[in-house]
Amino acid sequence: MIWVFAIVMGVAVAAGTYLALSRDLFRMVVGLSVIGAALNLLLFAAGRLDSTAPPIIRAGEQVLAHAANPLPQALALTAIVIGFALLCFSLVLVVRLMRATGTDDARALRAAEPPSGEGVKPPLEDI
Repeated sequence: MIWVFAIVMGVAVAAGTYLALSRDLFRMVVGLSVIGAALNLLLFAAGRLDSTAPPIIRAGEQVLAHAANPLPQALALTAIVIGFALLCFSLVLVVRLMRATGTDDARALRAAEPPSGEGVKPPLEDI
């Protein structure tokens, strides 16, 4: 079971990296969201996946014996909510940027910046 999660996480990170390295702003935002979902899956897998016992510590015991750990599940749920809010905010910013500039190409946006006079911005290279 853990191998399935490992393969799914690897595919999700690879797909997210491919999308994040794109020139299209929407693909960049969605790629970062897919990478976040893969990391949420990793966090969820940190708790035991193969146990179906409820996470209840019996009276007199100190350690959770064979149950899944509820803490990674709670952290993954919190990360999902925060990631979704960040995705929505990022998409609104991308739409606003597209309306202001008229393009969603990252290179065109880079060329639309003011020229580098102070040495803060590195020069734009033609690739």
